[in-house]
Amino acid sequence: QVQLVESGGGLVQPGGSLNVSCAASGSISSINTMAWYRQAPGKQREPVAAITSGGNTNYADSVKGRFTISRDNAKNTVYLQMNSLKPEDTAVYYCNAGPLSVVLFRRPGDYWGKGTLVTVSS
Repeated sequence: QVQLVESGGGLVQPGGSLNVSCAASGSISSINTMAWYRQAPGKQREPVAAITSGGNTNYADSVKGRFTISRDNAKNTVYLQMNSLKPEDTAVYYCNAGPLSVVLFRRPGDYWGKGTLVTVSS
């Protein structure tokens, strides 16, 4: 089993920045890709960004150029730096982990964190 714990959510004004992180523990060797998904009120959960253990990344079109995913393999932690935030980025952000294929956004991994709320509002 893999446990994922997110941190760093909060309230930020439009145009602002926020960094969220996710620490993984447990059977780390069973995962390759770590990813961020988000779910806005009344909407389906959607992929935001993903990064493989080798550093390959993928981003949703809606966040390209604004969000950056990074990973510290030594700390088993993935980060999401969010810049130029918009009200439509408001959502619960979930950490996800699984095999290499997760980076393609076709199917999430089996492991989920509980989520952290990001609110973009003036």
